[in-house]
Amino acid sequence: MIKKYYGYYHSPIGILEIICSEDKLLSVMVIDKEKPRSESNLILENTIIQLDEYFNGNRKEFDLKISLEGTDFQKQIWSELMKIPYGRTLSYKELAIKIGNEKAVRAVGNANGRNIIWVIVPCHRVIGTNGSLTGYAGGLGVKQWLLEHEKSFVNLK
Repeated sequence: MIKKYYGYYHSPIGILEIICSEDKLLSVMVIDKEKPRSESNLILENTIIQLDEYFNGNRKEFDLKISLEGTDFQKQIWSELMKIPYGRTLSYKELAIKIGNEKAVRAVGNANGRNIIWVIVPCHRVIGTNGSLTGYAGGLGVKQWLLEHEKSFVNLK
């Protein structure tokens, strides 16, 4: 059993609970209420610093070791999410095409919804084919906020 470290970041989209192991980030998700914090470690501290830089518009890519537990298909989708540039979007269909299975749109959506490292693994950058905001565990308002936030900084620097 791995030791887990818990920390919190108060972001514009809510309280982000950060869970990490000794050497990897395991989860970043919005929660309603903080739980007791654990002792800190370097991964937790670096995640907080990088989230702060992201929300301040100074970070466009994250440099964190992450651990994503899931099926091979889910890991493939999450890997593709990491390739979507800051401030840009991709449709579920475009993502399915990128993995070589145009008919896997629903499966792509399901894998996208199972991502538990919000913001850092940018599932918010995936939208409907018609440009509509669809499906986000944190709510469509949060998804819209993240996309607008990124677009507001995309041409700076």
